[in-house]
Amino acid sequence: MGDWSLFFDGWIIATAATCAVACAVPGCYLVLRRMSLMGDAISHAVLPGIAIGFLVTGSRSNGIMFVGAILAGFLTAFCSQWLKRFGRVDEGAAMGVVFTILFALGLLLIVQGADTVDLHPSCVLYGALEFTPLDLVTLPLIDLQVPRAFVVLSIVMLLNFAVLLLLFKAFCISAFDPEQASAQRMRPELVHHVLMAMTAVTTVAAFEAVGSIIVVAMLVVPAVIGRLFAGRLVSMLLIACLVGILSAGLGHLGAVELPHLIGYGSVPTSGMIASVIGVLLLLAILLNPRQGLLPRALRTLRFRLQTTRDDLLALAWRLEERGTLPTSSILCHDLTTARRVSGFESRWALKRLLQNGSFRIEGEGLRLTEHGRGSAKNLIRSHRLWESWLARAAGIAPDHVHDSANRLEHVTDQAMQKQLADELGAAKRDPHGRDIPE
Repeated sequence: MGDWSLFFDGWIIATAATCAVACAVPGCYLVLRRMSLMGDAISHAVLPGIAIGFLVTGSRSNGIMFVGAILAGFLTAFCSQWLKRFGRVDEGAAMGVVFTILFALGLLLIVQGADTVDLHPSCVLYGALEFTPLDLVTLPLIDLQVPRAFVVLSIVMLLNFAVLLLLFKAFCISAFDPEQASAQRMRPELVHHVLMAMTAVTTVAAFEAVGSIIVVAMLVVPAVIGRLFAGRLVSMLLIACLVGILSAGLGHLGAVELPHLIGYGSVPTSGMIASVIGVLLLLAILLNPRQGLLPRALRTLRFRLQTTRDDLLALAWRLEERGTLPTSSILCHDLTTARRVSGFESRWALKRLLQNGSFRIEGEGLRLTEHGRGSAKNLIRSHRLWESWLARAAGIAPDHVHDSANRLEHVTDQAMQKQLADELGAAKRDPHGRDIPE
């Protein structure tokens, strides 16, 4: 019993992973060319061709079904482009009109022939991945029985990679710069039709395993995750393939184990795979290092805390310049009032400055150390140079330059500071008559 269960689970995961990798290749180019809806349109619109093949032959394993579905996919791409070009309809609207009409037609054909063809309408939506190990074929050279869906998807996957290797340069240039592809005589229209053919063949091959709905998630979402993490096409393809494989394994494991944990009935593996892909997309949105919400929030927080520390140093320098010994309560109160930062933030920044040796405690007050005074003096110099430049070069009134200079002082390096000083010549005082530190 254990060996039989392992056989079933292994082939289900292998079939799902092969399907995901096969979908990742055209999916990446659809995402890059902003044509993700075309994958959705083709996956829905191939249904009439599949239904006609079923109705004519009464079998799910025939070439007529495959050819009919591919022709329906090409018809979808052609009609969408025709409506966009000659009907002057938006591309998204054109695809929406075409695929909804063809999808509805396919559903009608399936419902009408449900009594004579062994195809349930639910299989159209999310496939029958769990039953693929029951339909076996024997490989002629090695005399090994494998699921027929796995063989079909493996052939399509290899064909997709072969087309990718053969036309890699044309695909890259057409995806990022179609005008450059036309200038180099790479015929971007032909590349577009090849991509539509790859998408149609892949969705047809995946139809029996994951249906016409889940295949859209496999086409688009792993490619989007790859785009979030990678800046190069090869890396994007690799990440999309790895995401597809990971979601296949976790999805089937979740479909088998999760319902028992929550007291729920069985769930389709393909639906759980799509759910796992969605969770992975959410994690990618949150955690990817370039554009992720959490890394971006951490960078913002780090910069905010740095500016708070800088402002405390500059405030202490100004108070010492006036002959006042600053105290922690004065610094935190003045900074909280000026910048509207929280008391916790200002106290935390002050604690960090004491730890790194920028301040030392002197009696009941605080005194800048040489290290802290050097940093504060550099900030004050940047601030007053910016005030002078904004008043002189930009023509802003002196009483309106402080806030802008206060923001710019935190991002001014030595080269920019030197350029400001050179443009201001021998300026020794800011517009308010205060000395500009050397």
